[in-house]
Amino acid sequence: MALALLHSRTLLGLDAPAVTVEVHLANGLPSFTLVGLADVEVREARERVRSAILNSGLEFPTNKRITVNLAPADLPKDSGRFDLPIALGILAASGQIDVQALQGYAFAGELSLSGALRPVRGALPMVLADHRTATHERAPAANAEQAPPHWILPRESASEAALVPGGVVLAADHLLEVVAHLRAVQDSEAHQVQLCAAAPPAESMAAPHYPDMADVKGQLTARRALEVAAAGGHHLLMVGPPGAGKSMLAQRLVGLLPPLPEDEALQAAALASVAGTLEHGQWRRRPLRSPHHTASAVALVGGGSPPRPGEISLAHHGVLFLDELPEFPKPALEALREPLETGTIHIARAAHHAQFPARFQLVAAMNPCPCGYRGSATRSCRCTPDQVARYQGRLSGPLLDRIDLHIEVQALPVTQLLHARGGEASAPIRHRVVQARQRAHRRQQCDNYALTGSALAMHAPLDAAAHQLLQAAADKMGWSARATHRVLRVARTIADLDADHPDDAPLTATHLAEAIQYRRALLGAD
Repeated sequence: MALALLHSRTLLGLDAPAVTVEVHLANGLPSFTLVGLADVEVREARERVRSAILNSGLEFPTNKRITVNLAPADLPKDSGRFDLPIALGILAASGQIDVQALQGYAFAGELSLSGALRPVRGALPMVLADHRTATHERAPAANAEQAPPHWILPRESASEAALVPGGVVLAADHLLEVVAHLRAVQDSEAHQVQLCAAAPPAESMAAPHYPDMADVKGQLTARRALEVAAAGGHHLLMVGPPGAGKSMLAQRLVGLLPPLPEDEALQAAALASVAGTLEHGQWRRRPLRSPHHTASAVALVGGGSPPRPGEISLAHHGVLFLDELPEFPKPALEALREPLETGTIHIARAAHHAQFPARFQLVAAMNPCPCGYRGSATRSCRCTPDQVARYQGRLSGPLLDRIDLHIEVQALPVTQLLHARGGEASAPIRHRVVQARQRAHRRQQCDNYALTGSALAMHAPLDAAAHQLLQAAADKMGWSARATHRVLRVARTIADLDADHPDDAPLTATHLAEAIQYRRALLGAD
């Protein structure tokens, strides 16, 4: 048969649309034509595939007119992931592999000139897409779930894709291994020549390890603010002089968050796989991203052609730590405003568009002034009021409005630092955080940061004293409606951490007063 059809997938943002690789051999002037809106990397597959087949000792049909179509034609395709299915399609169309042996399989992999298989980006979301399709789409004839195809991938990509539960992934190192497996299937001898099923690496099954809060000495206010932020999913801004421990505290917030469920772990792993940054030791570990302050807006929110996820998406279900916040380019900071509210980022380009999830927890740190020592008890500040105002004015009011907690972190004196004991460890704090989140989910089916509108009024009522205190504080500090609502959400979280407070009781002035203390305004904020 001169026609072969193979199943594969491409990447379009986080989605992995199905692609049918059609290979046709015909008589005529020898040629190798590749169509189907293929990018430069895909068109270069012609040379890689020809050399890989010949160097593997197989026959390349040099006397045939070869046409390869990647359908659907209007779907953009990029990278070398189609090398393996194109090569197998040519071998099947030329009679070196039985076309029927390709049924029930899906393929992706880049070929070297020697025929060795190289890993491809996005293997996990491709296998995950097939698994979800088979789970949610019923077969038309029988009312039963259709089985997903068995994927054949390069070994490194296969170990990544094996994290998908229920997926069957076979690992191969060379084109000849795949050909031998398909020939064995053709001869009903799969038990003799069988590609090994890939398994997740051992390091991916180990329990995640995070830096411990026991390493933090002193800083009682900052420790409490981190616990509140973890319990409610709130964003946090820390202001303090250099060396006060802001970075140390931020790196330990991720260890206070609840364990990552499997579905959220798959989402985070799929995003890292699309970006090509997935490491096996990161499985079930909440991501912590800390880009340098020279990062551009595209680096933070994502972009490019085709679009790739940025730092805010790679921090999905984790923590995004922005140190030296005022030093980031202003367009990059302003680009954070929408995803901070919606939890998604939509990237639109002339030829491509994609939507990535970005439900991250922002932790930012900054100095109070250009020299860093404004308000410090150990060193005097040499900045003028105008310099301080300009420095803090790099952060817009709308951006600061979206950060729930603003706290000051003061440096500990050396004598206190040397003699102080370590604080409470992360484990008991995480236990309280999990209990507080469970209370919130029983009451409102979401974390407190997500409360809006009528749900906020219903689940965060105030008693008379707390209502009076909130009105006075909002009037005095000039809060916007958004800032006022965020104080209410923080107070709701503080009440959830209070084991003695009944779940259905109104918030008290004590809870609200603590929430107000976490809203220390900078110049130009609120």
